[in-house]
Amino acid sequence: MDSILDGLITEQPNDKTSAIDQLGSAEIMALINDEDRLVAEVITGLIPQIAAAADRIVESFRSGGRLFYVGAGTSGRIGILDASECPPTYGTDPDMVQGLIAGGFQAVKDPVEGAEDSAELGASDLEAAGVTAGDVVIGIAASGRTPYVLGAMKRAGELGAAVFGICNNPETPMSQTGFPVIEAVVGPEVVMGSTRMKSGTAQKMILNMLTTTAMIRIGKVYRNLMVDLNPSNKKLVHRAKRIIALATEASDTEIEAAYRESEGQVKTAIVMLLAGVGAAEARRRLSASRGFVHGALISPNAL
Repeated sequence: MDSILDGLITEQPNDKTSAIDQLGSAEIMALINDEDRLVAEVITGLIPQIAAAADRIVESFRSGGRLFYVGAGTSGRIGILDASECPPTYGTDPDMVQGLIAGGFQAVKDPVEGAEDSAELGASDLEAAGVTAGDVVIGIAASGRTPYVLGAMKRAGELGAAVFGICNNPETPMSQTGFPVIEAVVGPEVVMGSTRMKSGTAQKMILNMLTTTAMIRIGKVYRNLMVDLNPSNKKLVHRAKRIIALATEASDTEIEAAYRESEGQVKTAIVMLLAGVGAAEARRRLSASRGFVHGALISPNAL
């Protein structure tokens, strides 16, 4: 038996759910819900640490760098999920935010035996992704001790990248790496060791905060509207036009004309309508303002 693993908070029985196997569906769900409420409270106390990581991500993005998540199992899947949602939501290049998982993309669906136990594999996958000193790497592991993740974090540091960790236990090997580590200690799971539950929820909340904050701070949100979304299907085309309408209060005819002239670029269409300019001038203004709609709407002489 692994005495270190047995001592982890995420591997302890939860006294509050010890009779959960004798309950009906609604009672089970009430207990799960009670435990889930604790996650947001824990995250509140971690906001300064999460903000520090977000600030470093913003710095990297502004310099053309990228964000990499590295995890195994549930943690790896959560990283891939967050990365995969950035292009349609914020119009980012797919390389800008990437998720690496022990065992490769096969592991998104199926377990890959032994992959998470190799620090060398983590390091080699990190190298194969082309991580450089301009990038940010975030290792994610509920236990804080997954060799694949620690190996990747170590190699990222050697390559000069900014490195952070996210785990759900205190005083783990991850916290002893010398890198800043966000310890979202949410307590024992409803079902012992099922870290896809509270631990996974905490990880997803943190990643949502990191990328959403970073995207806002590099100009991909105007007011609270996602103005850089990629309208790649009918639903998103409808959303894009609705965003233009909410931002400009223009008529349907004006919105359709601006949408066509801007070639579906929501930011461009908004600046066209609010500043009364054509697509070329709107794009020039956006370029001069580093993509911020507010900046593109000020006097052209100030750009």
